[in-house]
Amino acid sequence: MTGDQGQPRARRLSTWTTRRWLRVGVAASLVVLTLLGTTGAWVLGRTSSISDNLVDVRSPALSTALRLESAVLNQETGIRGYGLTGTPEFLTPYRQGLTEQEADVTRLAELLRGDDAALKDLGTVRERLERWRERIARPIAASPPGTPSPLVAERAVEGKSAFDEVRAAMAAQQDRLREERARAREDLLATMALRNWLFATIAMVIVLLAALVFEGLRRGINTPLEQLGAQARAIAGGDFEHPITPSGPADLRHLSGEIDFMRRRLVRELAFVEAARLRLDTQAADLQRSNAELEQFAYVASHDLQEPLRKVSSFTQLLQRRYGGQLDAKADQYIDFAVDGANRMQTLINDLLAFSRVGRVHKTNQSVELDKTLEGTLSALSVAIEESGAQVTHDPLPTLVADPTQMGMLWQNLIANAVKFRRPDEPPRIHVAAAREGDLWRFTVTDNGIGIAPEYTDKVFVIFQRLHTKDVYSGNGIGLAMVKKIVEFHGGAITLDPDYRDGARITFTLAPAPAERPGPDAMPEAIRVGAEPRP
Repeated sequence: MTGDQGQPRARRLSTWTTRRWLRVGVAASLVVLTLLGTTGAWVLGRTSSISDNLVDVRSPALSTALRLESAVLNQETGIRGYGLTGTPEFLTPYRQGLTEQEADVTRLAELLRGDDAALKDLGTVRERLERWRERIARPIAASPPGTPSPLVAERAVEGKSAFDEVRAAMAAQQDRLREERARAREDLLATMALRNWLFATIAMVIVLLAALVFEGLRRGINTPLEQLGAQARAIAGGDFEHPITPSGPADLRHLSGEIDFMRRRLVRELAFVEAARLRLDTQAADLQRSNAELEQFAYVASHDLQEPLRKVSSFTQLLQRRYGGQLDAKADQYIDFAVDGANRMQTLINDLLAFSRVGRVHKTNQSVELDKTLEGTLSALSVAIEESGAQVTHDPLPTLVADPTQMGMLWQNLIANAVKFRRPDEPPRIHVAAAREGDLWRFTVTDNGIGIAPEYTDKVFVIFQRLHTKDVYSGNGIGLAMVKKIVEFHGGAITLDPDYRDGARITFTLAPAPAERPGPDAMPEAIRVGAEPRP
């Protein structure tokens, strides 16, 4: 059967979510179980009612009717014996029968309350008994004892007829009570059969509902989830092109669509990462070539350029010593310019070589006691420290795993800068502090020099960036740039405290040990998927 749009009706149901299926299924199950439970309760009540009526009314009524018949027969036997013999002892069964009759009649009236037909039968029995007693029993019982009563002979036919009517009334009463009891027994048996059938049906319905719930959960939830899990495992195994096929209720199909969207996005991301990796490989190759060229340049600078530069410097110095003062003042000035330029060029080349070697030449990490490294630096700078009257103090410094040569260059540049950029009227006061900060060590170098303006916080760490002319302070602007490169090579960061106004305060961090640089094997699996090994 199809709907208005020609789609199967089952597809309309496919828009139901798991929650809706569960709600409808639970509601339908509750309705069925409620109906069956209500019917079962009614059948149980009906069985109990019929059983109570049979046990408490029908059977006792029949038993009482039989006792009533026995009491009446005792009365008739006693009256007949007394009428024939005049013996008073025969009146005893008669009187006892009267007492039992009244009790039985009262009991029957109570048991048969509400049963008009049975009460009518009881009334007929009482009426005919009363007629028999009035015409036969009472007159004979009133006769004097000792002699037979003449009424026995006179009313023999009438007495027999009256008592036969009593017998017939009691027989009709007992037949009706037997029929009622038999009918009640049949009703009880039928109701018990209905009860048994109904409870068997309830058990079968419960089993059927359990089977339907299990099958519904298997088809609607378990199977779609197993399919989704299998497809997800296939994707996790590296088959990123494997599509997610939606199945099951609407919410599970929506979940499958979200996972498939995530798969497609991962495919795009992995393609982007692969392209980026290829670009990085290309850039790494270019960088490797650039480094090789830089090393070649460093070799040329340290050998080929140094020799002609030393020659230029030597001959200009010879020219200055031999002809100084013999030429005019302008010639002496030119010679001084040439000597100074050659010396500065040589210094600049040496500093550039030292800067280029950071992280490239000196890479021997070992345990370094920074206290001893700082003491060695102070010893190397003892002349400048003594001439300036500088006082250098430091806290206990830790032991790190680092390159000892670079640590020496680090302290040398920082202490030399603090001594060089001092105030003219005040000896330098330099203090080195160290404190543990999480996984890093934070170092602070504080001096009382001329300081650095906040706007130059980032500029001072850029190579060749000078804040003063060479006439005021010597140098070529490489010192703090080299310090920054050393700190970053050892996994730290360096900055200038802009809030410190009594000089300069440089803060930097160092790791206790160098971090492991991840190689190709440490690359995440998701990024390395599909990557071809490269030579």
